[in-house]
Amino acid sequence: MMGTGNSGFSATGLRRLRAVLAGHVESGRIPGLVALVSRGGETHVEAIGTMRHDGGPPMRRDTIFRMASTSKPVSIAAAMVLLDECRLRLDDPVTPWLPELADRRVLKRIDGPLDDTVPARRPITVRDVLTSTFGLGMDMTALGTPIMGEVFAQGLTPNLPEPMPEPDEWMRRLGTLPLMHQPGERWQYQISSDLVGVLVARVTGQSFETFLRERIFDPLGMKDTGFHVPADRIDRLPTLYAPDPQTGEFQVWDGAEGGRWSRPPAFQGGGGGLVSTADDYHAYFRMLLNGGMHGGQRILSRPAVELMTTNRLTPEQQAARTAMARDNVHVSFGQGQHGGWGFGMAVRTYRGDYAHEGQFGWDGGSGTSTYADPEKQLTGILLTQVGATVPNSTWAFHDFWTTVYQAIDD
Repeated sequence: MMGTGNSGFSATGLRRLRAVLAGHVESGRIPGLVALVSRGGETHVEAIGTMRHDGGPPMRRDTIFRMASTSKPVSIAAAMVLLDECRLRLDDPVTPWLPELADRRVLKRIDGPLDDTVPARRPITVRDVLTSTFGLGMDMTALGTPIMGEVFAQGLTPNLPEPMPEPDEWMRRLGTLPLMHQPGERWQYQISSDLVGVLVARVTGQSFETFLRERIFDPLGMKDTGFHVPADRIDRLPTLYAPDPQTGEFQVWDGAEGGRWSRPPAFQGGGGGLVSTADDYHAYFRMLLNGGMHGGQRILSRPAVELMTTNRLTPEQQAARTAMARDNVHVSFGQGQHGGWGFGMAVRTYRGDYAHEGQFGWDGGSGTSTYADPEKQLTGILLTQVGATVPNSTWAFHDFWTTVYQAIDD
């Protein structure tokens, strides 16, 4: 569907965007996708291809996708509400709510034995958790070390054969591990984002999902967003594929009916558990671009949004993240030239491709990409059902953003 002109997208640019995305589907590498771009008052949506790789119903604008790590920029908003209301303070220790994390030990070396530790220099703070620097995470540079082996063995991350346990048991297991780094020292991925959900639930006395629904989802009209898909909507959830890395053959990672998202999970994972639609995510990112406002309603304070969406890392922490983007490109198929990190999302601190500095958002391993650009007042969302076992969805992300930025016509 075409845009309405004079909003800053060129008709030629939108045609190229559609042609490039259609090419990814016609190649057979991506069964279907939904893309949304908006700028100013104009929203442009493409739904291309089918729900399954062997056909099935067509993709639609209201198709529900597993958001994977693009859950992170949305789920963090619950913690920002608590900061706004002074129910959390950034530099308070988390131990009143997360006593399992009291009196931490820290590995002397990231690849050392689990009992070769020193005491933590200070308690873990709320800020450490919100910036992903509390001391534990998915470290792609430390695969094969005893500590990463134990993170997997304890079932502390999503996408393992066994789903994550309920939050109190998850916390108990987390509390048995030493930290990889001193609190606040190093940015690390994933575990912080799930920890945020446990923290919010314990502070509020509500489930993480209930609090998100009352304070973020319902006010924004995000009616299809949650941690599972109800039975009356399961026909809108496509099959999720994890193609074989050697042959490229489509393998089902998660089906719709009877699959992982067909019932409420034991653990509501802020790091990767949400399902949503292009329009729901658009409402959320537009709210961030509007400084926390949705229509006439304030969802988050402007300072909360500014904290989330601007870089919070020190130069040393950022150097490690940039090195990972540059040197571990084979792990991520080249995803990740951002530099910075705010709360729950990447923030571009250097111009590494077509996107502008200041763009914020994140990508997901289930084939999702969601960002907003404050300078251009632009939101872009690309949702697929092809997991990152192969580069296909990452290639589509790159081409999507390349064409989105070309379509801006000022």
